[in-house]
Amino acid sequence: MPPATAAPFDIAIAGAGIFGLSIARRAIQQGLRTVVLEAEHIGAGASGGLLGALMPHMPARWNPKKEFQFQALLSLEDHVRQLEADTGLSCGYTRCGRILPLTTQDKLDHHLERAEESKTRWRPEETGFSYVVEPAGRRSDWLDAAAAPYGIVYETLAARASPRLYLSALAAFVRREGTLLEGAKVVGYEESSGRVSLDGQTDLFARNLVLSGGFAAFDLIDLFVGERIGRGEKGQALLLDGKGLENKPAIYCDGLYVVPHGNGTVAVGSTADREFNDALPSPARTAELIARAQSFCPSLDGRDILTEWAGIRPRCNRRDPVAGKLPGSERVYAATGGYKISFGIAHLIADCLICEMTDQKPRHPLPQTFQPDHHFGENLLKRDR
Repeated sequence: MPPATAAPFDIAIAGAGIFGLSIARRAIQQGLRTVVLEAEHIGAGASGGLLGALMPHMPARWNPKKEFQFQALLSLEDHVRQLEADTGLSCGYTRCGRILPLTTQDKLDHHLERAEESKTRWRPEETGFSYVVEPAGRRSDWLDAAAAPYGIVYETLAARASPRLYLSALAAFVRREGTLLEGAKVVGYEESSGRVSLDGQTDLFARNLVLSGGFAAFDLIDLFVGERIGRGEKGQALLLDGKGLENKPAIYCDGLYVVPHGNGTVAVGSTADREFNDALPSPARTAELIARAQSFCPSLDGRDILTEWAGIRPRCNRRDPVAGKLPGSERVYAATGGYKISFGIAHLIADCLICEMTDQKPRHPLPQTFQPDHHFGENLLKRDR
């Protein structure tokens, strides 16, 4: 039985979603011998969705979490362009901007304050990204003016990417430079030897293990630590024919995102259900999504449904994702729970985790609320809602 220090792989990653594949890419760039082990197929969980909304937090009550996400969104375009250059594959990324309707005087007043604060937090003169309030009737060729009687917010930091194209590019890089095995379910790990146990397959050996399999990672975390720190929530989205809408900004209205993509489609979603019986699309939910989206975006009327999607998203009890070494472990790490922000922050999460593993300083420090200490022990009993 070889010791962990002599294992064939420096790092094994359980899960080929956006976190797992991003960590694998960063590990390979650092010269680590890397294997990704996916129980089903690439993007089998929440990462295989349709929406692709890369949206910033509001520039209000600023904190390390918002700063981390802001830095992630600022740097994501360069990260994506480098990945596209490395693989020759498109990620469907563009800086599309976002519209938010203002429906009451209170909301108008609130967002006027946010627009003022954005001048400090977003630094538009330096970054080029702005958050402004526009009068009622603006951009009504896209958002129905009746849905925004007090005007709109228009911000230019928001972007979109195709989740499946992005994953395909990451997977292509990992296959070329490392090892990626689908249908390989991790069921255990022995730190002393580095033995990674696989369900029904020959075990392999890795110096470190990262648990990054979406909501299923909570089961493995529970196995190692004896604490369940998160749950799954079902989300649903759909893809409509969007010819002629490719250059429109995203809209967030009535709890839904409408996101035009460059391939002539429009994604609409997504719901959030804590109680669910399966991960299949619900026809009733699909009808609801279409009706709600068309009510504020008449340009969607009569457009064909191309694809429906449903999946289980990982949500930590403390709401923020967890990234780092598990309590009581020397070689086992977690990276999951990104919920709705995973695609925007995955490359910086990967940098932070690999820097922790290799004793380096990350480009941007991981917020304290993302670190394992925030999620385990006494903190497990505190639920952020």
